[in-house]
Amino acid sequence: MTLDALQARGGWQLLAAPEERAAGEAALALAAGQLPDGAGLVLGSGGSSGGRRWCLQPWGHLQASAAACGQWLAAQGFELSALTLVNPLPLHHMSGLMPQLRARAWGADLVNLSPAQLKRPAELLDLQANWRQPLLLSLVPTQLQRLLAHPSGLAWLQRFELIWLGGAGLPGELAQRARQARLRLAPCYGATETAAMVCALEPDRFLAGVGGCGQPFADCQLRLGEQGAIELRTPRLSLGWLQDGALVPFAGPSLWWRSGDGGRLTHQGLEVLGRLDGAINSGGETVFPEQVEQRLLDLAADAGLPLAALLVLGEPDALWGERLVGLFRPLPGAGDPAPHQLAEALKSLARQLPPSQRPQRWLACPELAPSELGKWQRGHWRSWLARA
Repeated sequence: MTLDALQARGGWQLLAAPEERAAGEAALALAAGQLPDGAGLVLGSGGSSGGRRWCLQPWGHLQASAAACGQWLAAQGFELSALTLVNPLPLHHMSGLMPQLRARAWGADLVNLSPAQLKRPAELLDLQANWRQPLLLSLVPTQLQRLLAHPSGLAWLQRFELIWLGGAGLPGELAQRARQARLRLAPCYGATETAAMVCALEPDRFLAGVGGCGQPFADCQLRLGEQGAIELRTPRLSLGWLQDGALVPFAGPSLWWRSGDGGRLTHQGLEVLGRLDGAINSGGETVFPEQVEQRLLDLAADAGLPLAALLVLGEPDALWGERLVGLFRPLPGAGDPAPHQLAEALKSLARQLPPSQRPQRWLACPELAPSELGKWQRGHWRSWLARA
């Protein structure tokens, strides 16, 4: 169903992946008669940890998000109505929904791509020849990595004036490759709860070597709470999520929402450190697995190790509280080194990290991979580790 059709139906309309639609409908049915006045979308949020939350986003909040993003682009000299927005993400994903709304609000062109099309880079170049410049794109890191690995994919990416990158952290090695290729990335941070982006880094600053996700948009405020939690205040925050038939608000009386992410604020903007609910306390030190993974991937790339994927988890330890365990998947066809040799090489590289950040065990996992949208389902892999 199109956005126009959803909006024309009025009230609160569910937008969900096919495999999640039954769960969303059940949550809505349980809340029948308890929903607030107004109209908008009910969208799933949560993914990487905790249960799925069905969030209410009024149409006005989504339109305000499009306006704030347009203001950020206009400040960089873009003429909004002259743009072509290329969207390879599904409609039920916030980063796939917003290009539809932005194009409608700005009078811009919109090109939707299927996941299958994004996996055929040579065909993308032919398609691109018919699109109006300048081109803007939204990606997650997994998609960026796949396209960079193909010469046609790289050539395709180089034709974009701006590439928003969100949904997961940008590994340092991947950022370095993107800068070497002069890709105009704009790493960003946002959530379903905030109707997409609340801050983004300008491509010129990314190419100049600046890290992080930039400064907040005009309609957003950022601060750090307890444990370095990223807290946000914006008029487009979701009204709340559905739980046991009731609507639970995200923000308290102060209207600040505490996200599940830890970060730091510098003069350059926001740097996201990782999920607080996934942080590990090892020997009295708080360890963000995402940061350890990025550092290890950078070291492995410098050493030329044939790695396709790497994930760090915690497991109980009587002395340290928790110790790290590393899971890895070798590149296909990489017969040398053997998995046990690759594990030893990774253990050796990890000695360059502080003791609390060194995985004590390394396990080869042939099926290790993030979700299609680039997020690690850490609960799933913790279960795999327990079985292993």
